Amino acid sequence: MENFQNPPEAEIKALLQSVRTIAMVGLSPRPNRPSHRVATQMQRFGYRIIPVRPAVDAVLGQKAYPSLGAVPDKIELVDVFRAPEHVDAIVDECIALDLPALWLQDGVVNVAAARRARDAGMLVVMDRCVYRDYLRLFGPVPHS
Repeated sequence: MENFQNPPEAEIKALLQSVRTIAMVGLSPRPNRPSHRVATQMQRFGYRIIPVRPAVDAVLGQKAYPSLGAVPDKIELVDVFRAPEHVDAIVDECIALDLPALWLQDGVVNVAAARRARDAGMLVVMDRCVYRDYLRLFGPVPHS
């Protein structure tokens, strides 16, 4: 990724230890989709998952919201399962809401948007899977 470096491993580990609530943008209600599988596992690890997806009422037993701004609860991490061309608008919303952290899943690469989010004070992880990183850092045990 040209001119973008993910945070050091210790920062990623600290993020996953401190976060309790993850808003998943683009979370699919279909069990065969990667976003659904990742969200299921992150729920199993003890995270509260907030689906952010228009035109869906609920995913994994949680009320879905059409946008980050519509979520009434505190968001600690935004996890994005959308194509890279949608990331600019998501970053705009994150900055406007003063959200602390952004995770762009595997294949979601938008260097300019990631830099803009980081420059606005957000911790940004790009082109990595939150589930795989959790497993690598903590193993298959629930979040304490």
